[in-house]
Amino acid sequence: MAGILSVATNGSNDPTKASLAFITAVGAIDAGEDVSIVLLAEAAYLAKPGVIDSIHGVGFAPLKEYVQKVVDAKIDVYV
Repeated sequence: MAGILSVATNGSNDPTKASLAFITAVGAIDAGEDVSIVLLAEAAYLAKPGVIDSIHGVGFAPLKEYVQKVVDAKIDVYV
């Protein structure tokens, strides 16, 4: 079965784009799809403790809310 790979390349440099990979993953979880996330380039900094606490994209919930859903669903996140 094919899955979804959600890729992030932005971090605190663009909070809205930083949120998109996690929003996509949460949507895939809700749809019952297999999903993984890859953090590349600037997005790798999102894995550092405390960084996601200050990320809030325009028009979206704070990133930490999406990350918590990803953690709760035990989704693989590759850095």
